[in-house]
Amino acid sequence: MKFIDESTIEVHAGKGGDGVASFRREKFMPFGGPDGGDGGRGGSIYAVADSNINTLIDYRYARIHRAKNGEKGRGADCYGRGADDVDLRMPVGTVITDIESGDVLADLTHHRQRALIAKGGKGGIGNLHFKSSTNRTPRQFTRGDPGESRTLKLELKVLADVGLLGMPNAGKSTLIRAVSAAKPKVADYPFTTLQPNLGVVRANMNRSFVIADIPGLIEGAAEGAGLGHQFLRHLARTRLLLHLIDIVPPDENADPVKDARAIVKELRKYDEALYQKPRWLVLNKADLLDDAARDKLTKSIVRRLRWKGEVFVISAISGTGCNELTQAIMNYLDSLPRAATAAADTALTAAV
Repeated sequence: MKFIDESTIEVHAGKGGDGVASFRREKFMPFGGPDGGDGGRGGSIYAVADSNINTLIDYRYARIHRAKNGEKGRGADCYGRGADDVDLRMPVGTVITDIESGDVLADLTHHRQRALIAKGGKGGIGNLHFKSSTNRTPRQFTRGDPGESRTLKLELKVLADVGLLGMPNAGKSTLIRAVSAAKPKVADYPFTTLQPNLGVVRANMNRSFVIADIPGLIEGAAEGAGLGHQFLRHLARTRLLLHLIDIVPPDENADPVKDARAIVKELRKYDEALYQKPRWLVLNKADLLDDAARDKLTKSIVRRLRWKGEVFVISAISGTGCNELTQAIMNYLDSLPRAATAAADTALTAAV
């Protein structure tokens, strides 16, 4: 299935049914009085988070969604039937924004969360409610209110605790395969991931976290180079970023430090809040160097980057250093408030 992480839709709630002006007419009841009922409520439209859905592809093709109108009132004190509400199932992590006002209507962060996105119109009032001691034969009634109509932007931000950041071919997909059951495509030739991948990493039987692999960034992504910034939104909910660096790039003329600085620059252009998130440096493909060369190169990269945070040297393809990395991540997440690992709970619930 093609991964779709944003879409634009129209929602139109139902109109309320009109009230009615009616009078009771029965034999031997010449002055039966008013008996016009109220109109029914128009159907509302709700967004419902569903952990069994992982893409917005349904809303790429079905762009207009309407609820039914309420029924009109009738005589004999009969009220019109209210219309059924419409539930639109969306992936957990969807942010719904009103395009016209820019207001965020809902942020679906947990399974079965239900949010009103278009309210149905209120039904009109029948003449039954207008009778009084001075108005014995009221002919007044009201029309039903129109339902809300909106144009909405749907934006999926995957729920993950840890995000992988780096250039194409840095080994992000290989790492997520090594530490989780996710199986993104990897191969021994240069290419980049085209859609985000999620993996649940089990540190032990009772502790786990979710890691997200997104397409690699390149210099100039802010101006649309490569895949641009379109997938960086999926790192917005993470609590920790792992900056992967290929210490032995395929291109002999490539400079890992220069590429790393370019990534950080693009990250800051996209979102200052994302740039301020905690980042750990992960030097990958250590299996391609002997111990002395690896240590020398590691010290050089750390010194040139002026890196003051955590540094890990791993080989994603052989698994060297991956267990130490996942344990350190788990310990870090455990030190944060409980909300930090909510993504893992959501993903595990969906898997069950």
